[in-house]
Amino acid sequence: MKENPEMIPLSTYRQYSTGEMLTRSAEFADFLHRRRTVRHFSDRPVSRELIENCIRAAGTAPSGANMQPWRFVIISNPEVKHTIRLAAEEEERDFYTHRAPKEWLEALAPLGTDSEKPFLETAPYLIAIFAEKNGTLPDGRTLKHYYVTESVGIATGMLITALHHAGLVSLTHTPSPMNFLNEILSRPSNEKPFLLLVVGYPADDAVVPNIQRKILEEIALFIE
Repeated sequence: MKENPEMIPLSTYRQYSTGEMLTRSAEFADFLHRRRTVRHFSDRPVSRELIENCIRAAGTAPSGANMQPWRFVIISNPEVKHTIRLAAEEEERDFYTHRAPKEWLEALAPLGTDSEKPFLETAPYLIAIFAEKNGTLPDGRTLKHYYVTESVGIATGMLITALHHAGLVSLTHTPSPMNFLNEILSRPSNEKPFLLLVVGYPADDAVVPNIQRKILEEIALFIE
């Protein structure tokens, strides 16, 4: 362990008045409350620079020992998106037909999902998120990453928030298994597919399920 790690002053923190803090927190909660998962996408183009900015935001996420064990693969190529759709739908058909327990299918019913995933081709961008189990040191040695799932999950949440803040919509897609992403995207074995994020603008006729989020009392417990 390094006895005297290099430290620098915290110069990025901004202090707000209590009133401003309350206002900002309430406005942000209301803003995120308007976020919805979307399954009907427009093929309207999205600026690559916009996506890059959102990826940069996700890259600021905290991670175990600052290993930053995430890899974002951004796909806009129509042929690659088509190939991913075919592979994902194959897994989904097997899931819905053979592997999904009855209780799971009943839980999914209010969302109106099935094995058909046209949004994988319609949306201008797919972002395949991989979790790096280990990295490589400059001398070639393997370096194990810690708290990988937690770290990548936090970065993914920040990415979704950044996309929403930019004015886009997204869908978290998790066909299981997702090993086909490694093959299609030529990713190494130390990278495990974590999630496939569909990104773009909503279709003009987009609809979303009529579902409700849990209220504060159902998700939080304050011990004072």
